[in-house]
Amino acid sequence: MSTLTQLAAYSTALPQPADNPTADFSDTPWWLSLIKALLVFVVLLVNTLIVIWFERRVIGRMQQRPGPNRTGPFGLLQTLADGVKLALKEDIVPKAADKIMFWVAPALAGAMAFVSFAIIPMGGTVWMFGHKTPLQLTDTPVATLLVLAVAGVGVYGIVLAGWSSGSTYPLLGGLRSSAQVISYEIAMGLALVAVFLYAGSMSTSQIVLAQNDLWYIIPAFFSFVVYVITMVGETNRLPFDLAEGEGELTGGFHTEYSSLKFAMFFLGEYVNMFTVSALATTLFLGGPAAPPGIAAIGDGMLNGGWWGLLWFFIKLWLFMFFFVWLRGSLPRVRYDQFMRLGWKVLIPTTLVWVVMVAFIRAAELGFLGDSRVSVLGRDFPRATLFVIACIALLVLAAAWIYDNQQVKKQALKEADRPPEEIDPFAGGHPVPPLPGQRLVEPVPALAAAHTTDPVSEDNRG
Repeated sequence: MSTLTQLAAYSTALPQPADNPTADFSDTPWWLSLIKALLVFVVLLVNTLIVIWFERRVIGRMQQRPGPNRTGPFGLLQTLADGVKLALKEDIVPKAADKIMFWVAPALAGAMAFVSFAIIPMGGTVWMFGHKTPLQLTDTPVATLLVLAVAGVGVYGIVLAGWSSGSTYPLLGGLRSSAQVISYEIAMGLALVAVFLYAGSMSTSQIVLAQNDLWYIIPAFFSFVVYVITMVGETNRLPFDLAEGEGELTGGFHTEYSSLKFAMFFLGEYVNMFTVSALATTLFLGGPAAPPGIAAIGDGMLNGGWWGLLWFFIKLWLFMFFFVWLRGSLPRVRYDQFMRLGWKVLIPTTLVWVVMVAFIRAAELGFLGDSRVSVLGRDFPRATLFVIACIALLVLAAAWIYDNQQVKKQALKEADRPPEEIDPFAGGHPVPPLPGQRLVEPVPALAAAHTTDPVSEDNRG
């Protein structure tokens, strides 16, 4: 069989849109889409108010302090009071700032975070105002790439904020933050490729439907781990909030901002947390689908429709708790360590993982041969088992190399460790001992100084 024939057969074997249809918006008039867009905007704003209060309370409990508990019941209105305070604060614009760009930057950073949520399916198909419509604003064949594209546009807000301030530290903070976001977008995009290979589509609704039998967190576990790391770096959250290194760059790119313009950056950061968490829920956790055990109850009665909102937001808030837990648990890393992790670890390993997934998918679809092997009562393509064995060997080899390197590093540390006993006069000058060291008993130089020589005593006499 020629190569072109094999490629044609492989492309035919992939899941097609006809077999896995996108969400149907044919019965959704424009005014209903406008209502859904308004609802998404309001939901994100309310959830932002709640998550700020939630973060303060959870971290307060982790640090054995109460957190906000004065404004409103249980302190629930504290975030709203902070928003009012920001709105009433004096709006200061630096004299050397570019006025137009100084205003455009926060609006761009805040707006882009909302746009990405448009392609997220939050539930099944429901009846709204006499029309049958999905609980999703819109969908496209490349919907997932829209999130990455919008995130790339959001970087302009960070760069413009640092440059338009007309100050050195915001400029450095904007450059450092934009380099951080761009670097981790590469690894994030590569992590999503494995999901595209499994689903055969980049449409979010198709990816959700493709997970009816198995959520992709299991077959694409490595992509999930990489995505979780990159989404923390993408949102500038601890331990990766390096744009706000107070000891280095004060507040980072938004140092010169105040009042509502600063609030826009603050709002954009939290909405972006919801966006990346919603995308992780959609791509790896089945989106609005109920957990496997609950989905089987009542012949799927609790799965789909308005019930999807419940399962979607439960998964979404689990990721939000993860963000808060990281902030209260881990210290900030150094910038060079963070960039080294992205460029020298995440990107190369994700490239290798994508190639492995491509071979596994090709084997499962018969592109590498139809020979199958029975393992534990289930048939697997021989090529799939071969690829899995290669992965296991590579992991073992990497672990062995890493262990040898650690042994060598430990040996070098032992060789460079200062001696436990020292003679402070060995070099001709008195040197105090380091912590953990002790003087040689008796100290040779001191003993020689206190030894009486009879000949020299007589000569002096």
